[in-house]
Amino acid sequence: MKILSADFVKSCVRPEQYPREGLPEVVFVGRSNVGKSSVINSLLHRKGIAKVGASPGKTQTLNFFRVTTDDRAFPDITFVDVPGYGYAKAPRSVRAQWGPMIERYLTSRPQLCVVVQVVDIRVADERDATTLAWLTHIGHRPVVVGTKMDKLPRGQRRSGLLRLGQRLGLDEREAAVGYAAPTGEGRQELWHTVQRRLDGWDGGARRHSRMST
Repeated sequence: MKILSADFVKSCVRPEQYPREGLPEVVFVGRSNVGKSSVINSLLHRKGIAKVGASPGKTQTLNFFRVTTDDRAFPDITFVDVPGYGYAKAPRSVRAQWGPMIERYLTSRPQLCVVVQVVDIRVADERDATTLAWLTHIGHRPVVVGTKMDKLPRGQRRSGLLRLGQRLGLDEREAAVGYAAPTGEGRQELWHTVQRRLDGWDGGARRHSRMST
């Protein structure tokens, strides 16, 4: 996958503000400070297109990025970075709005075709498992990414991914993708997984039909 261009589009908090181009969207969810923005920057080969903060809570809106690739089937897609769940250095009144804002997007956006759940490979916890279960319940099939893999010795990375899958209750067919943003390890595998999901995208019809039953 060759990235031809990647540009920030806009920050949104309400559906009427969302982009209207109708491009397929790939959203990145995860705990605060888990490395979502770093994964996005690494995937796009762009430094700082998604803002990375030293403290949790840097992302406080839904941030949309238009990505143009050399993929003939889906040359243009949109990446979406959302606020992290869990602790964040933001006013309580702001954090209280994140839940409804994110839920509205995840449950009602027809263009949403791939959910990438970013999890720290070393410290996945109950919040990650609960989020994965909820995403599955509302009709998504998240791609789980075990980030910060570079923090583990090479000899422990495969077993670390296996333990992550067990903690989250992943099916063996849906194994987590290991990722190390500083080195780009796992980048090609994650792009291939996203491309396969794009190829199977039905415009959201199946998921919304399931939610309405």
